[in-house]
Amino acid sequence: MTVSIKAKLGALVVGAVLITSGLALVAIKTSTEFRYITIFAMIATLLITQFVAHGLTAPLDEMNTVARSISDGDYTHRVRGADRRDELGTLASTINRMADDLEAVDRHRKELVANVSHELRTPIAALRAVLENVVDGVSEADPETMRTALKQTERLGRLVETLLDLSRLDNGVVTLKSRRFEVWPYLSGVLREANLAAAQRGLSSTSGLHTRTDVHLHLDVSPPELTARADAERLHQVMANLIDNAVKHSPPHGRVTVRARRGAWPESLELEVEDEGPGIPESERRTVFERFNRGSVPAQKGPVSDGGTGLGLAIARWAVDLHGGRIGVAESARGCRIQVTLPGSP
Repeated sequence: MTVSIKAKLGALVVGAVLITSGLALVAIKTSTEFRYITIFAMIATLLITQFVAHGLTAPLDEMNTVARSISDGDYTHRVRGADRRDELGTLASTINRMADDLEAVDRHRKELVANVSHELRTPIAALRAVLENVVDGVSEADPETMRTALKQTERLGRLVETLLDLSRLDNGVVTLKSRRFEVWPYLSGVLREANLAAAQRGLSSTSGLHTRTDVHLHLDVSPPELTARADAERLHQVMANLIDNAVKHSPPHGRVTVRARRGAWPESLELEVEDEGPGIPESERRTVFERFNRGSVPAQKGPVSDGGTGLGLAIARWAVDLHGGRIGVAESARGCRIQVTLPGSP
């Protein structure tokens, strides 16, 4: 049962009045002088007040200590007594949740610095090696050498674009530019870009990093004349990240299927991206779209993912949320199946 602080203070006042009244009756019946009764009543009231006050101030002192630790950057301390059934228990729970959130943000910040540093180090080192070889005369500035340098430059560019998307996500400065479009030509273009870029340069022209050319991309749109309304650029981010993620986790010569169906509202759209990989464990399905989450899918034979910042699926969810839609992991007999629902024009 929840007992508020107001109720406790009210009980304190009532208790003090009852004690004083009881002692006064005792004084009348026993002919005791009232000055002694007054002293006894004051002592009893002070003792009860001290007991109640300690129960109220001790948690506040602890909360103050934890708050000071948080302000100093130490997010490991928590307030005890979060299970209290009063306002102090609610406040303790709020402080603990705040500490958990700040600790998670601090951990994500450190992970971002580590991930970005790792991602930047490799292409910069490779680009520097190529240019040093050209400058020192070890290799000629032929088209093949320049293509190698271009690959690393494009990789740097994709990382910068990912960080810019993250900045836009945090600042909320992105606005939607919805338009009506035909789904089949649009998704065909997204898949064609992924196939051509991977085949020609070993790199995705979108925000992905996969170098797989053995995975078959299949498009299934029904009806073929299906139309929808959405921000084409943001939807491209969603599909590119989902396709890239599916390709990276596909088995050798696997198949990635992109499906599109008409939604419940006019010009709404339901999309699916399904692969034949190891899938996502059920315990991770709620967190797979969080920032910096790279997941822990079971190991498989064949090509493996080349890592990343763990921001692709988070950016996909952000773009879907901008549309007022939904994205999630659906049940699948094999592999992973991501479902996206865009509301269109309700």
